[in-house]
Amino acid sequence: MKFLGEGEWKRKKHGAEYRRQWRKLHIGIDAKTLQIRAIQLTTNNVCDSQVLGDLLNQIPQDEQIDSVYTDGAYDTKQCRQVIADRQAHAVIPPRKNAKPWKDTKSSSLERNELLRTIKRLGRTLWKKWSGYHRRSLV
Repeated sequence: MKFLGEGEWKRKKHGAEYRRQWRKLHIGIDAKTLQIRAIQLTTNNVCDSQVLGDLLNQIPQDEQIDSVYTDGAYDTKQCRQVIADRQAHAVIPPRKNAKPWKDTKSSSLERNELLRTIKRLGRTLWKKWSGYHRRSLV
């Protein structure tokens, strides 16, 4: 018995489509007011982490950003640095196979401490403690 994923059965039955393109809408909101603050539409070949800087740049520099909640796709040095440059707190779960970063930037040290905390307390407890569920407001 073989299980086919979403859309696979259609390709198997009818053949491949030439225009299998989809778009992804990236949205940034204010968690207190639920107001949309940033929006970006990308094609399917753009990584989530490549968009973060553009999203944050849509928010005026003189406006304070307290925290940025994202999923593990944004667990990169570049994303954490972009967030740190805006003096915001990054709430990003490290990837499942994450290893400590060796550099001494504050964003890297913060992430390494997060890895130790998750190892000690567990991912579920960290998500509750950090308010990680706030990102699902989008």
